[in-house]
Amino acid sequence: MTGDSIIKVLLVDDQPLLRMGFRLILEGEDDFTVVGEASDGAEAVRLVAELHPDVVLMDVRMPAMDGIEATRRISDSGSDSRVIILTTFDLDEYAFSGLQAGASAFLLKDVAPAELVHAVRLVASGDAVVAPRVTQRLLETYVRGGHAPGLAPAPHRDPLLDELTPRETEILTTIAEGLSNAEIAHKFFLSEATVKTHVRRILSKLQLRDRVQVVVYAYETGLVVPSNPDY
Repeated sequence: MTGDSIIKVLLVDDQPLLRMGFRLILEGEDDFTVVGEASDGAEAVRLVAELHPDVVLMDVRMPAMDGIEATRRISDSGSDSRVIILTTFDLDEYAFSGLQAGASAFLLKDVAPAELVHAVRLVASGDAVVAPRVTQRLLETYVRGGHAPGLAPAPHRDPLLDELTPRETEILTTIAEGLSNAEIAHKFFLSEATVKTHVRRILSKLQLRDRVQVVVYAYETGLVVPSNPDY
């Protein structure tokens, strides 16, 4: 996030009215500025490199280049911009693909204004997962069913897991279950500052961008088993 605490947002959607609605909501807050708009993924990739937004609100289905490919290119470029995937319904395989591609979260397009503002702030801070239980439900549905594009045929153990301490492995599991820092601190009788330190070390050791990537990683490697097989 920028040093003056103003959160720079890039809006990406092929519907001008939706972009206008998000702009009006975000620019009604003192700590947001919309630095640009794009109508397709290719334009989004170019504007991220040019404008360096803190957060990108990225539609999935767009002409020329969709939001998944754009998210992948932004992530692969090493950009610090964090992507929130916008989708029409929560159990969307494209939203899951967006998380795999490097998105930090996803939101429904009919999100309430207050929730949108809160979500963008959370993602900009890099310290939380938007709607972790909904994200968990999405992961369980597609990982368990093998419906998500690009999933390995079977879970594999990553050698990087051996770099984690026993406590870090415990905390990794709780992140994947959707617990917040405060909930993890309560569970293990730790301070939130200590939990944040553990989370940073886990991200570094596993070479992951953020907490959502931890969740995806834990499911894909079989470290976490879907909790509700009858869902």
